[in-house]
Amino acid sequence: MTRHFLTLMDLSPAELKQVIQRAILIKKQHRDETAVRTLDGKVLGMIFEKSSTRTRVSFESGIAQLGGSGLFLSSNDTQLGRGEPIEDTSRVISSMVDIIMIRTFSHASVEKFASYSRVPIINALTDSYHPCQLLADIQTYTEHRGDPQGKTVVWIGDGNNMCQSYINAAKQCDFQLNIACPDGYKPDQALLDANSDRITLFDNVEDAVKNTDWVVTDTWASMGQEEEKQARIDAFNGFQVTEELMSHANTDAVFMHCLPAYRGMEINDTVMDSKYSVVWDEAENRLHAQKALMEFLLGKF
Repeated sequence: MTRHFLTLMDLSPAELKQVIQRAILIKKQHRDETAVRTLDGKVLGMIFEKSSTRTRVSFESGIAQLGGSGLFLSSNDTQLGRGEPIEDTSRVISSMVDIIMIRTFSHASVEKFASYSRVPIINALTDSYHPCQLLADIQTYTEHRGDPQGKTVVWIGDGNNMCQSYINAAKQCDFQLNIACPDGYKPDQALLDANSDRITLFDNVEDAVKNTDWVVTDTWASMGQEEEKQARIDAFNGFQVTEELMSHANTDAVFMHCLPAYRGMEINDTVMDSKYSVVWDEAENRLHAQKALMEFLLGKF
């Protein structure tokens, strides 16, 4: 049966742990120059309807390091950009490549693409979820602090695709999640209701951060929301992560941000380089986590 990765919920908790441990091993082998080319000759189709830095570099480098090749397809390069039905594109592309990643707007589009594909589909970001980033984040926490089970994580800012993926991660990894979002920017209510046993909503940011182990934020205006930027800056006033705010967390708390970061907005000038920050490891781990994911979906472990 073809396996897809559209949200974190497409893996069992045990499978998620397997992927994370494999990613940690792959990273070590990469640095030791002992890595094995497990996907020799495989072709990754990379469909981008949203532009990217980290997603493209990590997937294209990752498949190359595993012995395969990546085929970059923007909406300008394919018939998708000219109105070809998703199901037709899916049938054709999946007959020519071994695995496909898609970075797009509508989550329903990725679900539809997967339903017609004969090869694994990876959600490399939609407006609803960003599960590949969560693989990297979980790997990073595990490397620095161990298993996140039983920990308390706090999300500060927009209840966006990253926040919603953290809700899934809370369930899959069995941690508690505090969410501090201004009114009007909270995550999907159905998702909150389904996970109410492990989520606490806060209006006060300092209260949300108290006694937490892992602090996360993201840009206030994501791609496609540029026209809302000033309104969002006004709404998120008071939700900036600073070292003073981090001091309310546990002494060994870590800070993460999926990047790109905008200093002076969701973070101050120094927190990314502070003792709390594991942001640069987090960014690199996109590479290794996605290599492990591709191996898993293609049955290599």
